[in-house]
Amino acid sequence: RVYAIADEDLERTDDEKTSAVHFLRFEFPAEQVTALKSGAGFAAGIDHENLQVEIVPVAEDTRRSLVADLA
Repeated sequence: RVYAIADEDLERTDDEKTSAVHFLRFEFPAEQVTALKSGAGFAAGIDHENLQVEIVPVAEDTRRSLVADLA
């Protein structure tokens, strides 16, 4: 499993405004990147006490698009 990291923020235009945009990033180990680029399956999900979702496998066109973004 690779978990989202939410540690980046944008400057606010004023002290009373809350940003509506939140960024998540994922750090994949090199072995996983290699496997994904070689065609390994890709699953996604949400594991929260108020929401449980699994997408297994992620649709192939979505998998290809996500893998294309990996370094």
